[in-house]
Amino acid sequence: MTFKRTLFLDIETYSETDIKEAGLYKYAADPAFEILLIQYAFGDDPVRVIDLAGEWTSWTLEDQAELDTVLLAIRDPETEKVAHNAAFERTCFGRYMERYTPAEEWTDTMILASYNGLPASLEAAGAALNLEQQKMTEGKALINYFCKPCKPTKANGGRTRNLPEHAPEKWETFKAYGRRDVEVERDIYHALKRTPITGTEERIRSLDARIVERGVLMDRELVEAAIDIDERSREKAMTRMQQLTGLANPNSPAQLKTWLAGAGIPVDSLNKQALEDLLGTVKDKTVREVLELRKQLGKTSTTKYAAMIKTAGADDRVRGLLQYYGAARTGRWAGRLVQIQNLPQNHLDDIDAVRDIVKARDLESLEMLFESIPDTLSQLIRTAFIAKPGHTFLVADYHAIEAVCIAYLANEPWRLEVFGTHGKIYEASYSQAFGVPFESVKKGSPERQKGKIMELALGYGGGPSALLAFGADKLGLTEEQMTELVQKWRAASPRITSLWRECETAAKNALHAPGIPQRIRCGAYYLAGKTGLRLILPSRRAITYWGARLEDDAVTFMAQNQTTRKWEKTQTWGGRMVENLVQAYARDILAEAMLRLDARGYDIVFTVHDEIITEAPIGSLWEDQAAVMAEPVSWAPGLDRYLHADGYETPFYKKD
Repeated sequence: MTFKRTLFLDIETYSETDIKEAGLYKYAADPAFEILLIQYAFGDDPVRVIDLAGEWTSWTLEDQAELDTVLLAIRDPETEKVAHNAAFERTCFGRYMERYTPAEEWTDTMILASYNGLPASLEAAGAALNLEQQKMTEGKALINYFCKPCKPTKANGGRTRNLPEHAPEKWETFKAYGRRDVEVERDIYHALKRTPITGTEERIRSLDARIVERGVLMDRELVEAAIDIDERSREKAMTRMQQLTGLANPNSPAQLKTWLAGAGIPVDSLNKQALEDLLGTVKDKTVREVLELRKQLGKTSTTKYAAMIKTAGADDRVRGLLQYYGAARTGRWAGRLVQIQNLPQNHLDDIDAVRDIVKARDLESLEMLFESIPDTLSQLIRTAFIAKPGHTFLVADYHAIEAVCIAYLANEPWRLEVFGTHGKIYEASYSQAFGVPFESVKKGSPERQKGKIMELALGYGGGPSALLAFGADKLGLTEEQMTELVQKWRAASPRITSLWRECETAAKNALHAPGIPQRIRCGAYYLAGKTGLRLILPSRRAITYWGARLEDDAVTFMAQNQTTRKWEKTQTWGGRMVENLVQAYARDILAEAMLRLDARGYDIVFTVHDEIITEAPIGSLWEDQAAVMAEPVSWAPGLDRYLHADGYETPFYKKD
């Protein structure tokens, strides 16, 4: 969109709902929600603050006129609204003004930072850019003081909220903190606006906003029943452990270790693996029952159910489940709140009937039918998301999309033949690597298992350690046998291994010659500039390696350590570059499919990895959705010959 002016915004708010636990939409819907401060600047004007905090200020006609000017600008579609994590400001102003403003009118400097390979947070992004203005460190304490309920004490007179008049000096510091935030986000905007997200990506971002706002319906009856059953089951287990051990708190590791030692079984640990090991050796029936009960009490089967309750709105729809551009570089979505990207799988027979038993809160029947109540409840978590009345879920996902994409990008003929015909890549992988007939590799056989871990572990330059990460040792493979698998796989896939080298060489050549595109075989190219290295994908989106440079003939760049969250130098190489390429390519295919589905009236409620879930009127066909997903992509000619989507229709979400 083309805008006539730009308004930079940051707000401070109050709510009695914990935003980290319940999410933005529940936070803003809280009856106690209010905007305390509005910090803003038009263009490069000085940052101003509008104080809405309460009666202690003397509100004037000039103040009202200033507020009206800002609110009119927010309503104006020709005014670009800029904020860091703009979904927060957009949602909060929507509640305050009782007026919706579309995501297309907002620029999010957090997304700009992520798109450019920088940390997402305002503080970390500003530090990474070495901006002159940096976020003030006092902010967290001030937010805790003014923006959340406080614990009543004698010292504070029993109040449950801190107001500006309770700490005027802190309040003035809070205003200065807000001003600084606007200055930092404006500096980020100016530093990165030369590399904005593409037009297609803008459409994807706007679609994402609508998906997140739409949310998905929670089956409250099932969720509340599951929590109740879990509590009752745990109480029974604890009572039984007390009877068997005589301990006041047999769930205490220290007490239970002492009891086990008294039974002649000294242990150092009671973690999951230690319990499994003990159960494999202990013969005494009482001790075995105690250990089984301990194992049951150690499972947290209702955490996600509780998260659903906390996040669900008044209409029982859960919103804010996905974060756009949550994964660094690849641009994939990340799960939030309920963490739908890692829901337990379900393998229950007649799952409809099991759901009905749980809804009836029939603990006794569950105990007769199933060995583990926590495991059963875990398997039902997916089914707590249901389609609204008169509707059903259409679920479709791409078959082996990463394997298809790497075969297509590398142009590995035999792999393309597999995906163009039967699609059985695990069987074909072993057959190709070891020169045995394809028909001899049967489902469930050791050969197919080896083919599977080879495919999962070795596509991005992994060696024996990568095979170990995928359970090669559990197949009884020795180090020598794992080395043989690596060698055989690589020999059978020469075009993939050459793609690793090609990407690394092109990246290095780009860094040697900034400004000159270095193309690779799939239509993508590396381009180095002042801020680092970019891989321009066929979709025109870029993977950014911020601050990339050559050090001792190795490609290094700056990235946020996902464990420590520190901004630090890291190294990459051909296999890792191909991993980024393939995952980003697959993500862009999924995103384009989402745009097509949306354009044809499908209501997407969420995505999980390479799967799209839509809410459609009863009678709709998943085959139609899958057909849309499998349509040709303009920047991936011929890929539709190999890329297929499969799916199912269901009234509740599940893993078919």
